Amino acid sequence: MYKKIMVPLDGSEIAECVLSHVEAVAKSCRAPVELVRVVEPIEIPTRGGLALTSDDLKQIELQAKQEAEVYLEGIAGRLSRAGLSAKSEVIIGKAADSLIDYARSTHADLIIMATHGRSGISHWFWGSVAQRILHSSHIPVLLVRPPGCIPGVCDTSVSH
Repeated sequence: MYKKIMVPLDGSEIAECVLSHVEAVAKSCRAPVELVRVVEPIEIPTRGGLALTSDDLKQIELQAKQEAEVYLEGIAGRLSRAGLSAKSEVIIGKAADSLIDYARSTHADLIIMATHGRSGISHWFWGSVAQRILHSSHIPVLLVRPPGCIPGVCDTSVSH
């Protein structure tokens, strides 16, 4: 029986395909849901001078964090209206590492997240946050492949 479910979301429709799965698992376990979004720090490689000041970069990061908070509050409200206990948290850092650390520090005992279904060069270039969490987390991970990644399939995988 799961006692706390962590759900990483990145603001995309693909990531949100997990919400019906989250509702089903959370209701059956009567587990609270913790929605998490990571805002990655802005890194701008430069040669010479910066086009933006450090204050500009901080302001952009602050705005991204505020937008993420509003987004997660909307999703938490949707889950609350469905009868679930849901809260949200925005964290700053590198996505996979930050999510693994957050899950561990908050004692989540299940992570439910979407995989974006990248493969080949796209996967190599962009990497896979889901794959890094799956292989690095000591917490069970339920990965949901969104419909459309493979025509007609909404595949789920579980790892412990």
